[in-house]
Amino acid sequence: MDLRSRQWWDNPANPDMTALYLERYLNFGLTRAELQSGRPVIGIAQTGSDLVPCNRHHVELADRVRDGIRDAGGIPLEFPVHPLQETGKRPTAALDRNLAYLGLVEVLYGYPLDGVVLTTGCDKTTGACLMAAATVNLPAIVLSGGPMLNGYIGGERAGSGLVIWQSRRLLAAGKIDYAEFMDRVACSAPSVGHCNTMGTALSMNSIAEALGMSLPGCAAIPAPHRERGQIAYDTGRRAVDLVRDDVTPRSIMTREAFENAIAVTAAIAGSTNCPIHLNAIARHAGVALTNDDWEAVGGGVPVLVNCAPAGTYLGEDFHRAGGIPAVLHTLLAVGRLHPDALCVNGRTIAENAAPSSDPSVVAASVDDAFSPRGGFLVLHGNLFRSAMMKMSVATSAFLPAPTVTWRAVVFEGPEDYHRRIDDPSLDIDEGCLLVVRNTGPIGYPGSAEVVNMQPPAALIMRGVQALATLGDGRQSGTSDAPSILNASPEAAIGGNLAILRTGDRVTLDMPTRRLDAELTDEEIEERWSAYVPPPRVDQTPWQELFRAHTGQMDTGSCLDFAVEYQDIVHTKGLPRDSH
Repeated sequence: MDLRSRQWWDNPANPDMTALYLERYLNFGLTRAELQSGRPVIGIAQTGSDLVPCNRHHVELADRVRDGIRDAGGIPLEFPVHPLQETGKRPTAALDRNLAYLGLVEVLYGYPLDGVVLTTGCDKTTGACLMAAATVNLPAIVLSGGPMLNGYIGGERAGSGLVIWQSRRLLAAGKIDYAEFMDRVACSAPSVGHCNTMGTALSMNSIAEALGMSLPGCAAIPAPHRERGQIAYDTGRRAVDLVRDDVTPRSIMTREAFENAIAVTAAIAGSTNCPIHLNAIARHAGVALTNDDWEAVGGGVPVLVNCAPAGTYLGEDFHRAGGIPAVLHTLLAVGRLHPDALCVNGRTIAENAAPSSDPSVVAASVDDAFSPRGGFLVLHGNLFRSAMMKMSVATSAFLPAPTVTWRAVVFEGPEDYHRRIDDPSLDIDEGCLLVVRNTGPIGYPGSAEVVNMQPPAALIMRGVQALATLGDGRQSGTSDAPSILNASPEAAIGGNLAILRTGDRVTLDMPTRRLDAELTDEEIEERWSAYVPPPRVDQTPWQELFRAHTGQMDTGSCLDFAVEYQDIVHTKGLPRDSH
């Protein structure tokens, strides 16, 4: 076995550099005999820290990963990944996904590593880690951190994230006060782990499993359960075998694997953030994947998992019902998956499937689906080339007919929305479409989770819980809002959302998959001739670099230059010596 780490630590043809690389790794207790033994060196990409509470327990789980690596004959080396915490990073953690990706690529390529365990949790960590794994193409395996335990309020399940959107409506209606708002949110997050709803975190870690990049059942095991530590150990052991067998991410993440991931995302009623990340992973893996594939592959897949925000239960229940293997089992029975797609455990997707143990949480048959359509409606029109709507949360109140026309009420960002939403002069009613712009990758920057705007307090007090919303930003996967979002191109780079005005009529025609403003080409051109773009202010060097090189959400919001670097361990050779 020709290990790349030996080029650092055991290269008799270059003794001076071998000595330089070797000696400093001895000073914390490793021995020369270990490092020159021919044992695979396995990195542990540590995404947990005090700044990333969703992933913080990975700091402890890493000990079990180390044990597994050691017992399988490898040498573990843990290193940090740039922090990505959706609920901590301003202006948005999406800004830093590509930064974490870049840093991880440099570590995996530039250090003496033969393989890597990717610790994931909060959704951007899964995207960044798999993007980097695809780019570098060292043997890799995902260890997700798992959801929190179920939250409860008054004996009823309370899903993290979702309870925020529910509570802000209660606050607007005067039914709770500020302190009660904070208490309700705290009740929904009772333990370590990421969101216990089917938000973007659980959706993305389910995607990692559906792609074949983590061990069966890994995605849904709750963070505090003993099985989480056990699968951490098994993941460490398997990482060593992947190196010995030369199983790389690109041998797992094939076109068939990506199509399986799309079908699973639809079946779990996954987050609208998933297409952004999965499209990005595919681009870095050299696999062609577009938003239209999400419609073609996932559009007709029913909802098979009864998890909030589209359902009733939470992550702990999903695990007990069988997790992703149970979803695979039901999808395979109706030919919705590529059964021979390989997984990191050396088995196929079909071999990793297992029946549901609780049909009230995971449907055992598509005949018992919880909703007829779990995928995304991919829209086109004269305001954008591509946007999405999550069909599993689109109610009849939101879509009373296949074709709906609204009156637009336009906001220049979340600050403008919060300042004016209760202004009676806007005359907002049930026939309005709330629009927010300048919230995409370039405009915000990073693309903010702000499209799920709630109605004015006056409407909420009348019992109107949601209005149609549209934006060039994103929304939390924990939200139950039936938004039209991820609009590309965004207003900041010339998307026609920039010239939409309050009072314009906007029509959604579901049969043709179109959303159009009632504007002629001449009117659109006239508005652009008078358009004055808002000032763009970069607050950090990274914001300036990000804006200069990041693409739109429909293509994964990738760094334009980075997608040119494919399979660099095999196409670029070893990096040059440092001295």
